[in-house]
Amino acid sequence: MSDIKINLSEKEIPDSWYNILADIPAPMKPPLNPGTKEPIGPEDLSAIFPMALIGQEVSSDRWIPIPEPVRDIYRLFRPTPLFRAERLEAALGTPAKIYYKYEGASPAGSHKPNTSIPQAYYNKQEGITRLATETGAGQWGSALSLACNFFDLECMVYMVKISYEQKPYRRSMMEVWGADVIPSPSDQTEYGRKILADDPDCLGSLGIAISEAIEDAAGRKDTNYSLGSVLNHVLLHQTIIGQEAKKQLDLVGDYPDIIIGCCGGGSNLAGISFPFLADKFAGKDLRVIAVEPKACPTLTAGEFKYDFGDTAGMTPLMEMYTLGHDFVPAGIHAGGLRYHGDSPIISLLYNEGLIEAVAYHQNRVFAAAIQFAKSEGIIPAPESAHAIRATIDEALECKETGEKKTILFNLSGHGHFDMSARSEEHTSELQSH
Repeated sequence: MSDIKINLSEKEIPDSWYNILADIPAPMKPPLNPGTKEPIGPEDLSAIFPMALIGQEVSSDRWIPIPEPVRDIYRLFRPTPLFRAERLEAALGTPAKIYYKYEGASPAGSHKPNTSIPQAYYNKQEGITRLATETGAGQWGSALSLACNFFDLECMVYMVKISYEQKPYRRSMMEVWGADVIPSPSDQTEYGRKILADDPDCLGSLGIAISEAIEDAAGRKDTNYSLGSVLNHVLLHQTIIGQEAKKQLDLVGDYPDIIIGCCGGGSNLAGISFPFLADKFAGKDLRVIAVEPKACPTLTAGEFKYDFGDTAGMTPLMEMYTLGHDFVPAGIHAGGLRYHGDSPIISLLYNEGLIEAVAYHQNRVFAAAIQFAKSEGIIPAPESAHAIRATIDEALECKETGEKKTILFNLSGHGHFDMSARSEEHTSELQSH
C-alpha cells in the first residue's frame, strides 16, 4: 500500500524563493505612478514598503535567498504535507491520481504566513514598528497578526465588512495575536468616511480596504503597508509551496499533468504553480488552471489593462486583468477571492495563453467542498473549495475519457472559521451568486 501522506524533513525546507520573472517568456510592463503616469521607481514605494521588499519586487534574479530567521519560523509548520487523495479518487471512480498540498497546517490555518513572516522580518530590520493591512476572509489578516507577534510589531487590520460580520472567530484569532481589527469601510480614514457617507450599508471590498490601509500607512512614519497577494514579492515568497511539492512528488515518482489553484489576487495559484511553470517554459507539457468565483470573474470576464489596485486610486497603476477598481462584488463567503483585479504576473501568464482560467457559482463550489470533506476529512476554506471544484471536474473528465492524468491542487487553508456558510448551505439559504 502506498503512502497517502508524503512528508519532507525540516532540513528540506527550501533555502531560496523562486523568482518567475527570471524565466517568464514575455516582458512585463512597469507599474505607473498614479499621478504622473510614468514608470515608478523605488522612491515612489519607499513611503510604505521597506527597501528589501522593493528590491524583490523588481529583481530579475532567479533565486532569492530566504533569511535564516524567516526559515527558523517556517520550521513551526514547514514543510507542509502532500496528500494523495485516494478516498476522493475512489468516490469519483476516476482513473486520475489526485494530490493536494495542505497549507492549512500553518498556525494561521492558510498559506499566507509564507509571505507575512518575511514581510514582518524585513520591516523590522528597517526600523518599522507598525504595519497596516487589509483582509478579506481574514486569512491574510490572521497571518500578518501572527508574524507581527513574532517580530514585536503593532498590527492594524482593515477587514472587509461583510467578512468581518460573517467570520467573527477569524477576527478573534487576529486579536489573540495582538492586532487591532476594524470593519472596512470605517470611520478611521478619510476614504472610509467618504464611502460610508455615500453608502452607509456598503459591504466593503478588498479594494476599499486596501485604500484605507494605504492611507493609514502613508500618514504615519512608524507604519508601513503590507499586502497579502497581487505584488511580485508576495508571489515570490509563496513559491516555497511548489518547490516542496516538486520534491514530494519526486519521492513517489510522479509529476502533474494539471495544476489547479483558486485565484483572487494570485498568491495561492502562484505558490503551487510557479516552480512547475519553469518546466513548462522549458518545454514540459503542463496545464495550470486558475479558478475564480462567478461573482468576481476577474480573469474570465475582466479586461487586460492598466488599473489601480485599490478603489481610491492610491496605488500605482498596474497592467492586469480587472473588473474596474470601483467594482464591489456580491458578499460571497470566499472573501479572499473578492478582488477586482489580479496579480500582474498571473494576468500576463493568462494573457499569453500560458495558464487557463475557469469560474464557478458559489453553490457548485460548496457542493465540491462537502464531497471533499466527506472523502478526505478536511473541511476546506471556501477559497480552496474553488480549486476542489475544478479538480473534481477534471477528474470526472478523466473518468469519461479513461485518461490516467495526475492532478495537483493547492488546499490553501481550512474552513474552520467559515462554518456559518455551511449552516446556510444546509438550510438552503446559500445564495448562488
